[in-house]
Amino acid sequence: MKYSFKNDYSEGCHPKILEKLSQFNDSQQNGYGEDEYSKNAEKLILEKCKSPTSKVFFVSGGTQANLLVISAMLKPYESVISAETGHIYSNETGAIENTGHKIHTIPKENGKLAPEDILPILETHTNFPHQVKPKLVYISNSTELGTVYTKDELQNLSDFCKEKQLFLFMDGARLGQALTVENANLSLENIAKLTDVFYIGGTKNGAMFGEAVVVNKPELLEDFRFYMKQKGGLLAKGRFIGIQFEALFEDELFSELAKNANLQAQKIKKSFQENGFGFLAETASNQIFPVLKNSQIRILENHFDFYVWKKLDDEYSAIRLVTSWATQDKITEKFCREIVNLKNK
Repeated sequence: MKYSFKNDYSEGCHPKILEKLSQFNDSQQNGYGEDEYSKNAEKLILEKCKSPTSKVFFVSGGTQANLLVISAMLKPYESVISAETGHIYSNETGAIENTGHKIHTIPKENGKLAPEDILPILETHTNFPHQVKPKLVYISNSTELGTVYTKDELQNLSDFCKEKQLFLFMDGARLGQALTVENANLSLENIAKLTDVFYIGGTKNGAMFGEAVVVNKPELLEDFRFYMKQKGGLLAKGRFIGIQFEALFEDELFSELAKNANLQAQKIKKSFQENGFGFLAETASNQIFPVLKNSQIRILENHFDFYVWKKLDDEYSAIRLVTSWATQDKITEKFCREIVNLKNK
C-alpha cells in the first residue's frame, strides 16, 4: 500500500488518546459537554490562553466549527471577508452561503489577509441598506497554503478590525502546526487577545476527531449553545471530545505532535531544495507545494499518494504534500531518496 501525503488525518489517533478513551469508557458522565473531562479540558486550554473570561465549546469538526461560529456572530444581512483560498469558500460545499451570508473573497498567493486587502471591500460596501454589510474577517492559521501569521501581522489585522468594527475569526484546523513552526513568535495567549473567536484543531493534530472553539468576546457567548443544538453541534456524548483535548493539553502532547508534522515536512522541503526544485508557496509548516515536471509527478505517484494541487503549464504542476503527527522518519527518508532519483528525469 502506498503511503499517503494527501492529508494529516489519515491515521486514527495518538495512542495516549485511545488509552484515555478506553480508561474512562465505563464512567457515567453528564451529557452535552457538561462532563468532568470537558470541563477540565476547558480549564487546561484557558490556562494556556491566559484568558479566564473566555469560554470553550467542543464540536466535531472544522466545517461545523466555521458554520456555527459565523452563523452565530452575524445578523442575516451581514457578510464575511475571506482569502480566496479560505476553507469556508473553497472546501465547505457552500455551508456559509447556505446560512444566507455572502462571502467576499480576496485573491492572495500566500493565503494571508492584511488590512490593505480588506479596505477596498469596505469602501465599496457603504450603500446600506441596499448592500450586505461586511462584518467578519475570516482567516486560517496555518493557511490552506501552509503559510503562517506572525504576531505583528495578527496584531495589525486585529487593530484594523477593531477600528472598522469588524469581528476577527481564526480557523485553527492546523493551529498546532502554526504555533510550533521554527522561530514561531505567536502563542495561544496572543491569539486569545487578538481575535474575537478562534478554534484549536484536534482532528488534524492527533485526535480521533474534534475541535475546541474558543470564544473571547463576552457578548458572543450569549445563546451560543442554542446555535450548537440547532445545528447538530451539541453532542450527547460530548465527553469523547473533551477527553481527547484533556489528553492533548494535560502535558505537551498537542505541541509535540504538531512539531513532528512540521519537522517531517521541512525535511522533505530541504531535500527538494537541495536537488534544485522550486515551490508554489514558501511554507514552514506541515504543508509544502513543490513544483515538478508532470513526468516526475507520475514517477512519484507509483510510490506515494498526494494531490496535484495546481497545473502551472503543459509541462509543470505543483503538488501538495502534507505530513502528520504520525509521519515517521523512515517514511520521510524513503521519500527523500525518491527526490534524489527524480533530479535527472
